[in-house]
Amino acid sequence: MKKFLLWFTPGLILGIVIVLGAGKALDATSTNDYCQSCHIHPAADMSWKSSVHYETNSGYRVACVECHLPPKGQGYLWAKGTTGLRDLWSYYTKDSASFDWDERGRLEVARRHVYNSSCLKCHENLFPPELTKEGEDAHLYYTQQEESPDLHCINCHLNAGHYIEGYTHGSNVTFGSVSSAPKEVFKEATTVTEFVNYTENIPGSPVSFNMIAIPGGTFNMGSPDDEPFRRPDEGPVREVEISPFFMAEIEVTWDEYLAFYAQTSAEGRSTDTEGLRSGMASDVDAISGATPPYGQPDQGWGMGQRPAISFTFHAAETYCRWLSQVTGKTYRLPTEAEWEYACRAGSSGPYFFEGNPKKFEKSGLMAKLSKNDTSLINTYVIYKENSPSKTQTPDLVRPNPFGLKNMLGNVAEFCSDWYQADAYSQYPEGLIRDPKGPESGEEHVVRGGSFLNSAGLLRSATRDYTRTEAWLRTDPQIPKSIWWYSDCFNVGFRVVCEFDEKTGNLSSSE
Repeated sequence: MKKFLLWFTPGLILGIVIVLGAGKALDATSTNDYCQSCHIHPAADMSWKSSVHYETNSGYRVACVECHLPPKGQGYLWAKGTTGLRDLWSYYTKDSASFDWDERGRLEVARRHVYNSSCLKCHENLFPPELTKEGEDAHLYYTQQEESPDLHCINCHLNAGHYIEGYTHGSNVTFGSVSSAPKEVFKEATTVTEFVNYTENIPGSPVSFNMIAIPGGTFNMGSPDDEPFRRPDEGPVREVEISPFFMAEIEVTWDEYLAFYAQTSAEGRSTDTEGLRSGMASDVDAISGATPPYGQPDQGWGMGQRPAISFTFHAAETYCRWLSQVTGKTYRLPTEAEWEYACRAGSSGPYFFEGNPKKFEKSGLMAKLSKNDTSLINTYVIYKENSPSKTQTPDLVRPNPFGLKNMLGNVAEFCSDWYQADAYSQYPEGLIRDPKGPESGEEHVVRGGSFLNSAGLLRSATRDYTRTEAWLRTDPQIPKSIWWYSDCFNVGFRVVCEFDEKTGNLSSSE
């Protein structure tokens, strides 16, 4: 027994010392000061001190680890260890001045560093008496979908831990009240009597935009089997003839979309053409527009001439119907064939400019280590390598040979066709004239890359499609919005206008 005690007692004392020391070490490495000794990011500290987690109603000040680590007993030690090793590696091997802090603050990134379990540890009651009906619906949706990997508390409360200027969660009833457009209001739309470029004026608004006359012609739609990064749905290559049409120089901007929103949104304003031109709006043939969005559709990146995002395919189609009504022309979404024809602008390679996608690609270890020159693609496209993870204004890029900007980047674009992977093989043999795609389907075609994509997905022939259910997965509203996506910020659209009797094509009325 004495021998046992001789060994056991020192071991017990050592164990107690280690446990107490480990506890003190955990506490010492969990303070805000310790976190900020590695995370050299003054803006994060300032935004935290401006947040509701700094000056709380109870007087308790929420610390870094209480959001960025799970609660103790729920994977805390593992998360703390792996996070600490990662942070130490970054601190000693990387330059903090090179970090894109805005990109790291995006919801998609923040989801990986904030734990729902930590939110629920403090906010145990999701239905307090002061909660609004809208909040009750949102929290009820959360409890019903709690296991969804995409559903996080910060989907609606991204600014809780770090204040974000202008951030809104809930119904954004003031959305669209401010526009960066000039203040002169157009009384009439532009009259077009011949097939030339023109600038469209939106009646009842101060907004105008440029339309490019796209000459008719033939081209090979799709990509050859040997094109780098080719996907199976890009073939077989088909010869297509396209009739002349007009296409917007750039994607529909926020200024343009907000003109539609201001005239058609939930207040029930009329949009009939004669009423707008006379200043005496009526309810005849009025188009019902979008309800207020949930949150901030522009993601805080800015509006003005940036492409409008976050709206659904239904909203884009409704915008085109409204634009047709107020201008007296025939505006619509482009067909997939029209889009690719306009994008290629007479070219037949992967892009409308010279270059091999493999030489521009930066995804993958070897590509990142390469010294490939991307200066050419950077002049024509807003994409992953030059976008700072957000949309940009159109003045930063050069147009394609037809005069269209950002066909391959900035945001992907809706087309009117239903999507089918084998759509090209379903067309009859021979030359195809003005194809409009399958007669039915579940999702619609999306064309062009976006600010999120690398070079391999920016090719003229690349096809994609809407994902309606996935893009509305985290929308907490009951029922879900038909106007706004909650999970898609990289798709917009540009309009086309038919060259018909309303725009100078007298032969079309015969």
